Amino acid sequence: MGTGSSARPSPADLAAAQDKTIPDLIGPDLQVLFCGINPGLWSGATGIHFARPGNRFWPALHRSGFTPRLFRPDEQRELLGLSLGITNVAARTTAKADELTADELRAGGRALVDRIERYRPRVLAVLGIGAYRTAFGRPRTTIGPQPERIGDTAVWVLPNPSGLNAHYTLDALASEFRALREAVEIG
Repeated sequence: MGTGSSARPSPADLAAAQDKTIPDLIGPDLQVLFCGINPGLWSGATGIHFARPGNRFWPALHRSGFTPRLFRPDEQRELLGLSLGITNVAARTTAKADELTADELRAGGRALVDRIERYRPRVLAVLGIGAYRTAFGRPRTTIGPQPERIGDTAVWVLPNPSGLNAHYTLDALASEFRALREAVEIG
């Protein structure tokens, strides 16, 4: 399966994607750098962030007003033109985020700080409270803006948009994304 393909990965493609990495969608002068926990197998097989059908990242991004229309995952590069980017706490693809160790998340948090210091987005939006708590040693973190910064970059924690996160409906996710967008006056 080719990188960037929007075709449905086969079971063999998904199996082969285990432990792969995909490139960040990042550049200078971003307003918001969205940060997933780690890529899933579907993303590893396609080379596209939040590629799995059922992941609510793209609909939440649109419903919150970050994008003018609902983007397909294979249109992810268009986010850069909106001053938005995507990275992950941990680079390794897995079937489920709970396959990552606490050490991997902490190491990923340190690597993420390096990326933030290099690219200096206005806001880092981490999509997953548990991963944030572990990666940054903040066990009492709640959803929303965080008191700490990384250099000049504000930090915001959003719910994980995975379809496995049943605690948040799509409307509730979009509401949290919208609070971030309104706080940074984007759109």
